[in-house]
Formats: sequence, structure tokens, C-alpha cells
Amino acid sequence: MEVHDRIEHIKKEQIQFLHFPHQEVLDNKREKRNRYQKLKRAMSLGNLEHVKVKIVFADDEGTKEVETTVWGITERSVILKQSTVIPLERIISINN
Repeated sequence: MEVHDRIEHIKKEQIQFLHFPHQEVLDNKREKRNRYQKLKRAMSLGNLEHVKVKIVFADDEGTKEVETTVWGITERSVILKQSTVIPLERIISINN
């Protein structure tokens, strides 16, 4: 997926109003494996030390970034505070 030059910074509370297509944003297995490892680390930091990370993801309107703590990961989603969910396949990057 092509990351646009303009990344919209949003608040976690806005995520519930976004629409997510079902297409994967990453092209290869290495990127997907790296994303999952970074999410596991972010979840550990979030649960143990309440450390926030920046998650860059894509909805149907473009690229967004949110700074938040990761509370959980499933096979298909990343769970944030207040049961806010981002589909795993729409996450482009995770930065500490």
C-alpha cells in the first residue's frame, strides 16, 4: 500500500467512527511478521507500563495516526482502551 504524504493525526475516540476496507495494507510476509512483533511489544509496554505508541493505519479515506496504548491483540484486530478496535490488516506501522 502506498502511504500518503499527509497523515491525519486523530484521537483514539474517533476510531470507532471510521470505516475500514478488508484489504491488507502490507505487501509481504516479512512486513506482516514485523508488524505483529512490534504490536506484541507495544502490548507489553501498554499493559505493564502504560506506554503509548504511535500507530499508523489506513481507513477508507486515507492514512491516519493515533497515539495510544495497546491493550490486546487478536488474530484480526488490535484492541485499544475502551474496546476501540483497529483491524490488524489496516495497520501500516507502529512506532514507540
